[in-house]
Amino acid sequence: MSSGVGSTEPPRSAGRGFATTGAGTVALEMRNQLVGLFGIVERNVYLTKRYFLWDLAFMVWTIANTLTIVFIARAAHLPPGRENTLATMLLVGATIWAFLGIIFEFMTETVAWERWEGTIEYTFMAPLSRLVHLFGQGAFAVLYGLIRAAILFFAVAAFIGIHAPKANYGAALALLALASLSFIGVGIMTSVLPLISPEKGAQLGFVAQGVMLVVSGVYYQVNVMPEWMQWIAKISPATYAIRGDRNSIVHGAGLAWADVWPLLIIAVLATPIGLAIFRVGERHAKRHGKLKRSG
Repeated sequence: MSSGVGSTEPPRSAGRGFATTGAGTVALEMRNQLVGLFGIVERNVYLTKRYFLWDLAFMVWTIANTLTIVFIARAAHLPPGRENTLATMLLVGATIWAFLGIIFEFMTETVAWERWEGTIEYTFMAPLSRLVHLFGQGAFAVLYGLIRAAILFFAVAAFIGIHAPKANYGAALALLALASLSFIGVGIMTSVLPLISPEKGAQLGFVAQGVMLVVSGVYYQVNVMPEWMQWIAKISPATYAIRGDRNSIVHGAGLAWADVWPLLIIAVLATPIGLAIFRVGERHAKRHGKLKRSG
């Protein structure tokens, strides 16, 4: 029935107009969050440019440190084929750990970076969800880590004379993408530590990183460790990333479901748990005046 003068029936277009307005609001909010995410990435790019010489020095140190590890293959006095395989396995372990370690460090130092730059209060008051803020930090860490890992791998391989004719780099990169999501989730958990304890939080984050370095089979097979350490290795995403990438680069293997499903589970669980922990730590820091404290 058409609505007449004095009728209380709303116009037929009212519902559609409200829905359009609601959809427009959601689209605008999503756009603002994406702009904020790219803003976080762009800011970190400018910070990297500012401290480029530090990054260059760290890159040289990482290459030198990796060479000291890969030269172990030469010291083993193996036949050329086995020496090349051992050197490749050591190089893959060192490269993947360098990549994942960068993600972990960047996520752990999220609060520290803000304090160093004096922007922590502005960032935490910005109209940006904490998920987007932390994933922006993680996205930059992944891009930065990939560039460093590529330089490290090919520089050391060229210096030592390593060849990997069977390498399946596509499968290796796909597994790294899954591992990145897992490490971002774990990194979000540790990024709360400097919020809770400005004096010791960052150090505790590096303790957690050191534990993962020991149990994840970076330079050796996991099965050489005591059984209780092997159980800890099962919850480290680095274990599956390093194992799978070694098989892909040394033997040319594709993605193995045994490496994929643990990374998926860790990523799905670690991110929401990390966000919940971070929100609790953020409220604690604001309530006790620790947000801007550096000591």
